[in-house]
Amino acid sequence: MSSNKEPMELHGQNIIGNETSAQGKKTYTAFDPRQGRPLTQEFVNATPEEIDRALSLAEQAFHDYRKCSSSDIAAFLETIATEILNLGDQLIETASAESGLTAERLIGERARTTNQLRMFAGLVREGSWVDARIDRAQPDRKPLPKVDLRRILIPIGPVIVFGASNFPLAFSVAGGDTASALAARNPVIVKVHPAHPATSELVARALQKAIHDCQMPAGVFSLLHGETAEISIALVRHPLAKAVGFTGSQTAGRALFDAASQRPEPIPVYAEMGSVNPVFLLPGAVAERPEALAQGVKQSVTLGMGQFCTCPGLIVGMNLAPIGDSLRKQFAEAAPGTMLRPGILNAYQRGVEKLEQVAGVRSTRASTVSDAAKTEASPAVLETEAATFLANPELGHEVFGPSTVLVHCGSRAELEAVARHLEGSLTASVHGTDRDLAEHRTLIDILETKAGRLLFNGYPTGVEVCPSMNHGGPYPATSDVKFTSVGTAAIYRFARPICYQNFPQSLLPPELQDGNPANIWRTVDGTLTRDS
Repeated sequence: MSSNKEPMELHGQNIIGNETSAQGKKTYTAFDPRQGRPLTQEFVNATPEEIDRALSLAEQAFHDYRKCSSSDIAAFLETIATEILNLGDQLIETASAESGLTAERLIGERARTTNQLRMFAGLVREGSWVDARIDRAQPDRKPLPKVDLRRILIPIGPVIVFGASNFPLAFSVAGGDTASALAARNPVIVKVHPAHPATSELVARALQKAIHDCQMPAGVFSLLHGETAEISIALVRHPLAKAVGFTGSQTAGRALFDAASQRPEPIPVYAEMGSVNPVFLLPGAVAERPEALAQGVKQSVTLGMGQFCTCPGLIVGMNLAPIGDSLRKQFAEAAPGTMLRPGILNAYQRGVEKLEQVAGVRSTRASTVSDAAKTEASPAVLETEAATFLANPELGHEVFGPSTVLVHCGSRAELEAVARHLEGSLTASVHGTDRDLAEHRTLIDILETKAGRLLFNGYPTGVEVCPSMNHGGPYPATSDVKFTSVGTAAIYRFARPICYQNFPQSLLPPELQDGNPANIWRTVDGTLTRDS
């Protein structure tokens, strides 16, 4: 990295529209996991008054922002992407200090962040995502005339977005939740993840500049600090909030979901939570390439020290003795690595220790001693038989970090029983030959009910950001199985349908007018067309 740009001086305050605010008396600092010490910059926790001001400003901005043209929204999203890049090296260096992630990893994540902003810009500019449907009137229809009906998706209002600890850029201030909410013409209030507040401030100020340059209403974006659960719950309970985007633990996601459900006006919480991401190794594949499979599993489990929501925490198969031998050797030789923060490291260690105490579970850990002063974790592989797995549900729960459970099955019936026993996951992977697939069709049928993405002869780590991606799954992977948090379909979380009956052309949105001035694809009298 190289840059001659003067670094931006941080202020550590909440950003409410185009103003900064620091009414609170409580502050916090981030933590450098590689150095094992707190960072010096202080950040001010938001007060109830600041929360109310941010939501009130967002509600005011909503009425203007929702009327912006598609071209203006697209240009706004593209400008955000440009301003993030303009932050230069300071953004990468700051994110690395707060997360322990390498510069190389963060440069890639920054590219993903800016690319998905541009992806949503393209979606909005083309415009057909609004799913316009027109059924024209038939006044002469017998026995009753048919009215003119026109349906479209419209924005819902202020959206609360929670930053994720493991993606300080791509699932944070200007990440996928924010990009899709803004693309759907909703204001966004971001609650900073306390693991990377300085990174968040930098991106928020890039977003502020884009708002100014594109002449968007100031309240379309605010950034609030908060290290306590009370601040998070207060945001979700605020009467002006209309939806929530969250990526994190099942405990936190469920708390937000419950708070939103218990409001006088319940709102949706789109929470991505725990996922064990099972990998099934079928007999033909095991016989053909045991060493390659073991290497692939180890690399996927330890990638980024297992701190991905798609880390494979469960490996299931028959005749796995040669793979087990190789995995034990590879995990014993695996190097410890820095995790995102001490709390995540402690939770990982407790999770592995809990599984090691289950009768019938065997454990192999990295032989090199980890350094607690560098927030390091040791990779681990645990092994057991299908009967033990089926009798101990905790073996099928996510342990966030570089560990996996290898389940030895003695028959196809046991393999399928393990699959039926699983909770919902973001992904499920199957390695096999053509003959394997023909003989294990029932397994595939089971996994279709358990996961949001099925992989063949691949590993779940690595999520392509594109229109066909589905990053969601049955509970507890997500709180709503019908939606994705990655890809262009993520925009549908933050839109709702409205139907206009017998409305004059002058009052209809351009997308529903007869002449189709937006030039989008529409369903007219049951036919998909771009014609007027």
